[in-house]
Amino acid sequence: MKPLLHNWNAVFDNRVRLAAMALLVVRGQADFIALRDELGVTDGNLASHLAVLERERYLRVSKKFAGKKPLTTYAVTEAGRRAFAAHLDALEALLRPGAGQEHVR
Repeated sequence: MKPLLHNWNAVFDNRVRLAAMALLVVRGQADFIALRDELGVTDGNLASHLAVLERERYLRVSKKFAGKKPLTTYAVTEAGRRAFAAHLDALEALLRPGAGQEHVR
């Protein structure tokens, strides 16, 4: 039997990273300002968490200008989508009736 936390991904242990990934998986992509406002976090807080996801190659970042203002857009990579799905599977396994009961006598 696999341990219940086998597919648990520590990158998603933080609520901001978990929520950002969830939003991006559902929406496909979002810009920095939209993510910041939706999550209700500061620029610096969001930037540091997105940097972790980018470093793991879970996000693709696109930078351009909208007029004279910079516009940074984030999208989930295929690797990020797979990692997030595996993490959700691990969470669901914990919620299944009888999870972890195999060793209880």
